[in-house]
Amino acid sequence: MAVIAIVGRPNVGKSTFFNRLVGGREAIVDSVSGVTRDRHYGKFFWNGCSLNVIDTGGYVSGSEDVFEKEINQQVSYALEEADLILLVVDTREGLTDLDKDISRILRKLSTEVLVVANKSDTSGQALDHAEFYQLGMDEIFPISAINGSGTGELLDRVVEIVDIEGNADDDSDEELKIPRIAVIGRPNAGKSSMVNFLTGSERNIVTPVAGTTRDAIDTHFNGFGFEFLFVDTAGLRKKAKVTEQLEFYSVIRTIKAIEESDVCLLMVDAEIGFQVQDVNLFGLAQKNKKGIIILVNKWDLVKKETNTAKHFRAAIEERIAPFTDVPILFISVMDKQRVHKTLEITQEVFENRTKKIKTSRLNDDLLPIIERQPPPAYRGKYIKIKYITQIPKPFPMFAFFANNPRHIREDYRRFLENKIRGLYDFKGVPIVITFRDK
Repeated sequence: MAVIAIVGRPNVGKSTFFNRLVGGREAIVDSVSGVTRDRHYGKFFWNGCSLNVIDTGGYVSGSEDVFEKEINQQVSYALEEADLILLVVDTREGLTDLDKDISRILRKLSTEVLVVANKSDTSGQALDHAEFYQLGMDEIFPISAINGSGTGELLDRVVEIVDIEGNADDDSDEELKIPRIAVIGRPNAGKSSMVNFLTGSERNIVTPVAGTTRDAIDTHFNGFGFEFLFVDTAGLRKKAKVTEQLEFYSVIRTIKAIEESDVCLLMVDAEIGFQVQDVNLFGLAQKNKKGIIILVNKWDLVKKETNTAKHFRAAIEERIAPFTDVPILFISVMDKQRVHKTLEITQEVFENRTKKIKTSRLNDDLLPIIERQPPPAYRGKYIKIKYITQIPKPFPMFAFFANNPRHIREDYRRFLENKIRGLYDFKGVPIVITFRDK
């Protein structure tokens, strides 16, 4: 599938254009310069063709700022992947020296470049793009990313240029089968470093400054016998610290990433410990019935004593109770300690979440246990569970059919959950149990 890269200096409307292409608010859009830090991928369709598009951070030349240097590196990675480059410029502000700097870099590439003169919101502004021919590009398309004018002509030309034969969207079902793994945690817990290490790339910006990742970034991984789609998310901070509007967007994006995932890797900073925000993230993943693995990162920096890991594990389990049937791994991304073990456990948890138990087996295994220890009677009325089945859901959900089901107590529900976990191994996965009339 052809890849289209959107590049340009900061604040020319690249992310707004990206959002229009993919049909939603996939990239964070704000008036503050430098919002998009990582490359952001999406897919769009035009005239029956499926195309990939990359949104990049604004390119800045000669800057000493650590983020701007990293953004420029990310732009370079995007250019390497692209089959076609769309250089976005600002019609209102006109031609700038930075536009010229970027065009000089692009002209050295063999990849074809189209100039997109954005913010041509009126017919009068659409005529102001002529000065951009100084950039040395042959084709310029005046558009408005806000209202969509001019985008049709541009996309018609995009489809003409790229080799789109055989790129119909025939792989969407296959893509859905790949487990989506959301890497979540507080800022600076090592999420991006983890994804970069596993995938062997520097797709995500990694700096020592907390809060670097603002978007949720997808990275396809296929290696060591495993295939996952990793989603690196922005670190969530306490609500009182979420003061920027951009931070609010990042929180929403992280929540969305969790909701759309199959398994969540909750990364915890071993030096700081399992904090309130970690508990909140765990609860959010549990509420959405996602598989959960807790990764205690930077374990190499912790001073070890007898049973240090045991005590750390017990402290975590105390805070996540009653759902404690969760894998907890002590890792160091920097020292490559137990990182590949994470892949094995992730696959196991994904399989546990999608596991189906036959109805006959459920009844053969559980009904004798229930008969020996039935639900407590309610006001002298005995409660009898007669039948059990697993409900077709993306997560484990079991229905117990009984007389007077509404009078079965919560402690008996936990009893049944523990028996199911002991019999069938649903480690790392929340279980839902419902009681219905029979």
